[in-house]
Amino acid sequence: MRKVVISEFVSLDGVMEDPGGAEGYVHGGWTFRYPDDEGMKFKLDEVFAADAMLLGRVTYEGFAAAWPTMTDEVGFADKMNGMPKYVVSTTLETAGWNNSSVISGNVGDEVRALKDQPGQDILVAGSRTLAQTLLEEGLVDEYRLMVFPVVLGTGKRLFGETSQPSAFTLVESKPLASGTVILTYQLAAAAAVE
Repeated sequence: MRKVVISEFVSLDGVMEDPGGAEGYVHGGWTFRYPDDEGMKFKLDEVFAADAMLLGRVTYEGFAAAWPTMTDEVGFADKMNGMPKYVVSTTLETAGWNNSSVISGNVGDEVRALKDQPGQDILVAGSRTLAQTLLEEGLVDEYRLMVFPVVLGTGKRLFGETSQPSAFTLVESKPLASGTVILTYQLAAAAAVE
């Protein structure tokens, strides 16, 4: 069974967007103020460990506008453009970015069907509303959070209110020279939280 992995850039106070930018796509100047080669390698390895992306409409549209024209020497852009992408939306009828399809039905059922297929990780980036829906549906297997050493005070946060408490176990903590910390959490065996 494949894993659904939510990978996000977040501030110390849990903000995942640039308060002046688009959710999930423009991570704003605040993340770029903490450059780190080790962090870039982590993101590269993460994309190569996945064979599909699952995105909300806003993030998808931002990625679809930017990635098709990008190139790089390490193959990141080729991987992003080549892998299957699933965009969850009730308003999009078609998805024009290479290898993209629209999920407009029952998100939980359709993501469960994707997880049941053979393959590698299904990577979720940005896509705040989708990430919260996946948590609520019990479909998140792993969080990979790059926590940046900044408090933004305002902006959309990764975790909102939920009626479905979930417990996760820290499986890796990796501090970077920039002050950013990469935290990896997996679904705990006993997911009930009291």
